[in-house]
Amino acid sequence: MKNPKIAVNIPAFNEEKTIAQVIKQVPRTIPGVKKVSVIVIDDGSSDRTGDLARGVGGADKVARHTVNRGLGVAFRTGLEEALKLGADIIVTMDADGQFDPKDIPRLIQPIMEDKADVVTCSRFKDRAMVPKMPWVKKFGNSVFTKIVSFLTGKKFTDTQCGFRAYSREAALRATLFGKFTYSQEVLLDLSQKGMVIEEVACRVRGQREGQSKIVSHWYSYGAKALLIIMRAVRDYSPLKFFGIPGGIIFGAGLVTGLFMAAYWLLYTQTYPYTSLISVSALLLTIGFLMMAVALLADLSGRQRKIQEEILYRIKKKEFGNGKST
Repeated sequence: MKNPKIAVNIPAFNEEKTIAQVIKQVPRTIPGVKKVSVIVIDDGSSDRTGDLARGVGGADKVARHTVNRGLGVAFRTGLEEALKLGADIIVTMDADGQFDPKDIPRLIQPIMEDKADVVTCSRFKDRAMVPKMPWVKKFGNSVFTKIVSFLTGKKFTDTQCGFRAYSREAALRATLFGKFTYSQEVLLDLSQKGMVIEEVACRVRGQREGQSKIVSHWYSYGAKALLIIMRAVRDYSPLKFFGIPGGIIFGAGLVTGLFMAAYWLLYTQTYPYTSLISVSALLLTIGFLMMAVALLADLSGRQRKIQEEILYRIKKKEFGNGKST
C-alpha cells in the first residue's frame, strides 16, 4: 500500500482531562503515509470532551452522539466517519491515555506491507511488556482470549485491547451489532470473512488516566461481552450452535431409550426405571427440534452472507474506493 491516508479514531466519554493530550500525541507525519487525520467520537459526554477535542486538541473531526450509546456504536460511527474521509487505514485507540500514539507506525506497518487486514495491539505477546493490572482483569482477558482463539481457529494473546488498525477493506466488510463493546465481535466477524489478523506487541499502561469506563464492575463486562460472543457464534456458526447441543441431547435420549428397550426385553418390565421412558421421549423430542432449528438457522445464515455481500457492495459504492493518489 503506497501513501495511504490514515484516520485515527478516538471514542470518548467524559474524558476532558486526557482527550486533548492524547490527540496532540498522535504523530501527524509518518514515513510513507500521505495524511493523518484524527476523528473523535464523543459518545454523549456531559463534560467538555467534545469542545476540548475540537479546540485545544485540534481534532480534524468530532462526531457527537447526543446520548451515551456505548462503545460498540461509537466504533461503528468512527468507521463510517473515517470511510467518508477516504481513509485507507483506520486506527482505533482509547481516549484515557493507556496507549502510546507513537506506536501507531508499528501498528499500521503490516497493513502497509499488505501482510494483514487487521492488526491488534497485544499487551501479553511480549512478557517484558505485560502491564501491571489486577489479577481479575488478567484472568478475564485470558478467558476471553482463549474463547475467541478457539472460535476463530487462530492463536491470539489479547482480544480485548482497543488499540488496533483496520484496512479499508476490513472496515467495509465489518458487520457489527454490539452496543456495549466490539473488541471480540469484530475479530469473530472479520475472521469469518477471511480477513488476515495479526498481533503486534505494544507497551500499554495498566491503569487508566481518564475517568470513564465501559462498565463499573468486571463481572458486568464479562457477562455482556460473553453475550455478544454467544450471539456472534449463533450468527456465524448456527449449525454448530444449535446442532451440537441438539445432537448431544438427542443422543442422550436415544441411549436412554435403548437402555429401557433392552431392560424390558430382559425382564419384561420397566420397573424401577419406568420414569426414564418419559425422560427419553422428552430428550429425543428436544434434540430433534434443536437439530431442525439448526438446519433452518443454517439456511438463514446463508441468506445473511448474501445480504452482507450486498451491504458491502453498497458501502463500497457509497464511500468510494478510497485510494490515495
